[in-house]
Amino acid sequence: MKYQAELKDDILFIRLQGDLIAGADTQAMMEEVDNAQRTNVQLCAIDLSDARFIDSGGMGVLVSVLTKFRNKGGELVLIKPSDHIRKLLIVTKLNAIFTVAENDEFAAQFLKESIY
Repeated sequence: MKYQAELKDDILFIRLQGDLIAGADTQAMMEEVDNAQRTNVQLCAIDLSDARFIDSGGMGVLVSVLTKFRNKGGELVLIKPSDHIRKLLIVTKLNAIFTVAENDEFAAQFLKESIY
């Protein structure tokens, strides 16, 4: 898995590519999240449009990131997950806790509204 992180309008955007499985790459991404939170970033959007596959460890990573932000009074949105990932969210019933947006603009709008 590869990822890119950028801070835009006080929202941490993380863009994933490849397979989301727990490992060294996800550990680096979690450190990125921790660093952002140290600077009081409360909002995060994870772009899954280029993620091909996700396993249980990868789902655990998404839940961990969501938990980190909600514990700080913030929120997380998933952007454009593939059909495969959407089905996994439904099967695992995680669709009840994650908000899904179709693009950056909808994600940013939801996140901004979620903390006010």
